Amino acid sequence: MTDRHISVGQAVLPVGLTPDAITLLRFGAVTRNAHRIHYDTEFARSEGLAGPVVMAQLHGCLFYRAAAQFAGEGGQVREVEWQNRAPAGVGERLVVTGTVRSVGGVDGEITLDLVERCGSGDVVCCRGRAVVVLG
Repeated sequence: MTDRHISVGQAVLPVGLTPDAITLLRFGAVTRNAHRIHYDTEFARSEGLAGPVVMAQLHGCLFYRAAAQFAGEGGQVREVEWQNRAPAGVGERLVVTGTVRSVGGVDGEITLDLVERCGSGDVVCCRGRAVVVLG
């Protein structure tokens, strides 16, 4: 266990990513997600989107990264959950932030409330939570 003092309301440091078309193509290949809305601009537009959009699983990876960063070296991420709220497009900056919701669950678990914003930060792309144990 660590000597870090964690309290309810404490901030989770931001984790960011600006996915480009190649990132989406590679992530889609690794996750076997070949849906055209993630790489084909014209198809995405025909589906009512401004252009290709980030995969739901990539949002989840950013939530995981924020939780793992908070847990620290040797820490554990026990749960991550999120709900997509708005699409994020290629080239939009994604930033996950959050706060500590609760401290001291089973085995010293800490629950984090997380939110991901895109672009200028006005749009919430995802909301969710993670459960971690500090390293």
